[in-house]
Amino acid sequence: MAQLSDSLSFHHGTSVANRITLAPLTNQQSYADGTLSEAEYHWLTMRAQGGFGLTMTCASHVQAVGQGFPGQLGCFDDRHLEGLTQLATGIREAGSMSVVQLHHAGRRSPRDLIGTDPVGPSVDEKTGTRELTTHEVEHLTEDFIAAAVRCEKAGFDGVEIHGAHDYIVCEFLNRDYNQRTDQYGGSVENRARLLLDILRGIRAATRPTFNVSVRLSPERFGLHTADIIETYRLIIETDLADFVDISLWDAFKEAADEEFAGRQLIELFTEVPRGNTRLCVAGKIYSAADAQRCLDLGADLVAIGRAAVTNHDFARQAIADPTFAMRELPVSRETLASEGLSESFITYMSAWPGFVAE
Repeated sequence: MAQLSDSLSFHHGTSVANRITLAPLTNQQSYADGTLSEAEYHWLTMRAQGGFGLTMTCASHVQAVGQGFPGQLGCFDDRHLEGLTQLATGIREAGSMSVVQLHHAGRRSPRDLIGTDPVGPSVDEKTGTRELTTHEVEHLTEDFIAAAVRCEKAGFDGVEIHGAHDYIVCEFLNRDYNQRTDQYGGSVENRARLLLDILRGIRAATRPTFNVSVRLSPERFGLHTADIIETYRLIIETDLADFVDISLWDAFKEAADEEFAGRQLIELFTEVPRGNTRLCVAGKIYSAADAQRCLDLGADLVAIGRAAVTNHDFARQAIADPTFAMRELPVSRETLASEGLSESFITYMSAWPGFVAE
């Protein structure tokens, strides 16, 4: 069985020193124009210094219209290149693999933030979302690819495509929301076309050793688990991704879809033969024992979210001590500040019930 301290190689040449990765976490610490702030740099490099084998940024938008939250790190313009280069260098110097999560919020882009109607695969009257034209979808694909090239130029080891949490790539995968009649709608293959075209484009435009991954949601947000399993199989079959990052929400829960009643959600993915593709899982992994259990169940990597917020060195501690667990909640603002969170990040985390002591 794999251990948390084990290194792991990827098909396209990169490797990680251990199996613990920093999950991509919204933190609202960058400047309004998407450029890197010192607070964002400090937060991420502190996790790299804390022993995470892979340090991933927050979701970073590839189009201005795709911004999902205030203070979001951008990668859609060359003005972001200086900060991205600084960040990649800092993570690398700490001995961690560096990855930018590429993102477009789709219908979840707040209109008052982006200054126009949000866009998505289909009209959504509730959010005022307009449907992208076929040409605009092709342009969106190119902007994801351009953002990946920009991140490679900055010195990052790789990028992850955010295909989860009802953001735009996930929205295309959603059979109930995506009502398109062109090549991006209908079958699972068609609904996954945007994602696969982005992956193919990044592979063609970047060096052979550039790491490329995908984050998927297996349920919630109106998704059908069977569709996501089939999408996972397509990614594996095309051999385009080094790893797939499954956001389980709870790594040990049972599947919600009746089709898989009584089945553990993680096992629906670990049981799929995955060839060269590695599997990462995330969701309520709060201790060394939780993380090791995920590996025992067949995952290759674990992504740590809340526990990385409370403990910048969760990875180092978990590898050293199999009984280690994150700090008990709620955590004081002073402690969170000492763990590298800025005031804006602490305020954001206070919206999560029971997380910040008030």
